[in-house]
Amino acid sequence: MRFRNLLPCLLTVLLVLGALQAQTAPQKPIKPADVSGVWELTTQGTPQGDMTADATFVQENEKIKFSMAGPQGFEMAGEGKVTGKDIEWTVTISTPQGDFALVYKGKVDGETMSGEVQAGDFGAFPWTAKKKK
Repeated sequence: MRFRNLLPCLLTVLLVLGALQAQTAPQKPIKPADVSGVWELTTQGTPQGDMTADATFVQENEKIKFSMAGPQGFEMAGEGKVTGKDIEWTVTISTPQGDFALVYKGKVDGETMSGEVQAGDFGAFPWTAKKKK
């Protein structure tokens, strides 16, 4: 009779311990998508119209470095990260009116990427990229 009452309690304790162990188990790190190389990057709907240029990404694990020729021929460079399929990088441009940040955020899907670039007071614009062979 005592064992009959003890069994449900013991099962409950085992279930609770199993749930706690599952919550505290270390998560396997998510491998970042590989974005290293040259990509054809197009920003759509800017005041100057759609803008396409070759963008170069250098990647070391999650960290990325970005470079691209800007619209007036100046070099645009920035840094960011890739977490799983999420990508984000920031480019800071110095102007006579002060520094201006472009914050790119998006998703990597194999050899394509897409997202949105926040351009301060100018708003946000969609962008797409395709890896060059």
